[in-house]
Amino acid sequence: MLKYGLILLIIAILAAPTAHAVEALSSSELLSHCDRFEEPDAEEDRIFCLRYIQGFIDGAIATDERVVQNVTRELGGGESFSERAARTRIGNRLGQFGATAYAEYCLGDPVPLKEVVHHVVDDAQDPELVKKIPLARELVYQALRTHYPCSTVE
Repeated sequence: MLKYGLILLIIAILAAPTAHAVEALSSSELLSHCDRFEEPDAEEDRIFCLRYIQGFIDGAIATDERVVQNVTRELGGGESFSERAARTRIGNRLGQFGATAYAEYCLGDPVPLKEVVHHVVDDAQDPELVKKIPLARELVYQALRTHYPCSTVE
């Protein structure tokens, strides 16, 4: 009996629909929450907006740092002159700007999250931009690149 139950369980698992990626949040959906950011009675919208943008930034920093660590580790062993030059340039850029420099934005000193929200909302007042950038993650990324550019390494 146990054998038949195991076979049924395996068949059920194999017949179950496959998992799909999480549906991406649209720029319009994010803005429907962020546009109400300053309204006193819009606490849920304010929290949603803040947490989405904070999650984007935290996720970007975490993955950027990991990518840089992996690249640095790969370039570290038995390196040629050009590899060493690349590694030391990576080190200089990292020291000056942090891992997000390679994503083309640099937050530097702690930036108030409210400031980032205002940049996202202000940029999205252009309906053509929202059409051109349909995903919320791309809208936030574009705002970070526009308002927090990295200065050049000297």
